[in-house]
Amino acid sequence: MSEAKGMDIKMHTGAMMMLVLFLSIVLLIFCILKLKIHPFISLVLAGIFVGFATGMPLPKILTSIENGVGGTLGSLAIIIGFGTILGKMLEVSGGAERVARTMLETMGERRAPWVMTLVGLIAGIPVFFEVGFVLLFPLIFIVARQAKMSPLRVGIPLAISLMVVHSMVPPHPAAFAITTMMKADVGKVILYALLIGLPTAIIAGPLWAKFISRKCSTGVFNESEVKAPTPDEKLPGFGITLFTILLPLLIMVSKTISVIYLTKDSMSYNLVTFLGNPITALLISVFVAYYTLGLSRGLKMKDLLSLTEEGFKAIAGILLIIGGGGAFNAILIDSGLGKELTNIMTSLHMNPIILAWLVASILHLAIGSVTVAMISAAGIVAPLMAAYPHLSPEIVVLAIGAGAIGWCHVNDSAFWLVKEFLGLSLPDAFKSFTAATLIASVVALLGVLLLAQVVAI
Repeated sequence: MSEAKGMDIKMHTGAMMMLVLFLSIVLLIFCILKLKIHPFISLVLAGIFVGFATGMPLPKILTSIENGVGGTLGSLAIIIGFGTILGKMLEVSGGAERVARTMLETMGERRAPWVMTLVGLIAGIPVFFEVGFVLLFPLIFIVARQAKMSPLRVGIPLAISLMVVHSMVPPHPAAFAITTMMKADVGKVILYALLIGLPTAIIAGPLWAKFISRKCSTGVFNESEVKAPTPDEKLPGFGITLFTILLPLLIMVSKTISVIYLTKDSMSYNLVTFLGNPITALLISVFVAYYTLGLSRGLKMKDLLSLTEEGFKAIAGILLIIGGGGAFNAILIDSGLGKELTNIMTSLHMNPIILAWLVASILHLAIGSVTVAMISAAGIVAPLMAAYPHLSPEIVVLAIGAGAIGWCHVNDSAFWLVKEFLGLSLPDAFKSFTAATLIASVVALLGVLLLAQVVAI
């Protein structure tokens, strides 16, 4: 009798905990969308609500918030800062335009959709989605006109590849943040993300754009609003630009591969681990970029200082959102809600990869921010990891990123950027870009599920 009563109490507690989690997500969405409160403040409020609702002692709520923000931002603030400098150097030097122009000249304008996919995957590594799309749009327009293609056929591949990199490949802030939260190896995440990202970007980019461009029409462009292409002699060299963009990834991935063959705690192992640490790798890359994209092209140190300060101004909001996500995550764990969620999800026997993808997908649909969706999803999914000790944390990171790609619609600034730049009507923007993000999300999920079978072997 007492055993049955205990079961009833346990089920009641679990149901109440899930209600608290559901209400916290509703509160988060309501604060961001309806009350227009900044996501950082909204995440902290949602965490405080969970603390109150689960009966946490008041001092413990504040301690969890402080520890969550500090523990999440830790080294991440340094890494995001360095990554921002790389992106700024690429932007002001014309490096992204150089990569795109050279690849178009080599492969031909008729292959422009495929070229722009590759350009987005490469140039999108150090820059945010919005920056990459704005930087490269003038080239899209010129190539589409010369090749007699719809700008949609060239623009959608670029937008999708930028979105894939933005959601899945460190050192992008959200991707790096959840890599840290899940205690995943950054080198493996990069390798796996690129392996999955390429076919994802191809299917949802050039292939989908070729099909949907016949069913959509682009508007009339005002050519005076399109920035003229930069003179060739003012652009950096292709090889040195490509090397600078890929250097941090090469260093981090080389470390991941090298340590397999080195004796642990040996001098070589410690040196490789030190150099391959994201902080060291990005610091090295920053100084390389300062020279290759700055000093060697006539900029002075005072110019680099000014550009660095300008870049830092843009990341304050991102850092606070990530810190808020860390606070929300800490409250979920310290309140015991994470443990209850783990018990319930384990009893449902739901595939944890699909669960991680689904949570991120729903949050992006509701909130409209890839970064907020990924950070919030990681906070919900992280406690489940203990129940699946054989599941690679890198796989979970990629599943969350794959989920966040989809459902880019009217509450996402990226949607309006693509719609307006490509001159699409609202229905055509849904049919082309929103549908493309959904396709990319599903293809990426299938890639993650397939990769999970290989990684588990």
